[in-house]
Amino acid sequence: MKSNYLYLFIDLASIALPFMFSFHPRANFSKKWNSLWPAILLTATFFLIWDEWFTTMGVWGFNPTYLTGIYFSTLPLEEILFFICIPYACVFTYEAVVYFLGSRISNKYEKAITYILASLLILVAALNTDKWYTSLTFFLCGGFLLFLSLRLKVTFLPKFYVAFLFILIPFFLVNGILTGSGIENQVVWYNDAENLGIRMGTIPVEDTFYGLLLILMNVTIFEQLQQRAKKALTKT
Repeated sequence: MKSNYLYLFIDLASIALPFMFSFHPRANFSKKWNSLWPAILLTATFFLIWDEWFTTMGVWGFNPTYLTGIYFSTLPLEEILFFICIPYACVFTYEAVVYFLGSRISNKYEKAITYILASLLILVAALNTDKWYTSLTFFLCGGFLLFLSLRLKVTFLPKFYVAFLFILIPFFLVNGILTGSGIENQVVWYNDAENLGIRMGTIPVEDTFYGLLLILMNVTIFEQLQQRAKKALTKT
């Protein structure tokens, strides 16, 4: 495989199995596309605006060696596909975890986990306002967690936390490659002046919470639309 197809290959490989299994009779995931695709597109719009802004600012950027060369403004095609392929695979994983483990997942510690995690994220954001990636990611992630718990009072967070532990496995594999693990250079580079400079292998620690926010926003919209669909069915 030519190196300039690497990022595209990662995108397509990430979605391949989840997409194929979407039509499995036990999964029935394709029947939930009416909720899934709006969730993906709405979240992608937000993150692509953020992505464009940070790319223009030089917070991060992309190595043309691993790209096809197709751009939309400053963003390569592969980066746009990332916000479609990865969320699709992750929401599929979330649904699989709910299907197989949902009844056994306790909500006993959900409030404590949410409040502690959100508080720590907002504290770190407040202490690092000079670092764009750290401050914005941690503040948005912490704030969104509190919004879900205190304002929306969602009930799916315990299931999401368990699913996210499973999602972290492919996350570290995909993000590891994108940040230079196992390849000659980085697909995505980061300006360390705008982050904490703490890496898990080659992955900035901020990426974990950026990923958490990305998937959580997708799951939230997906769950809200699913609830609306169920209510509409009960009324008919």
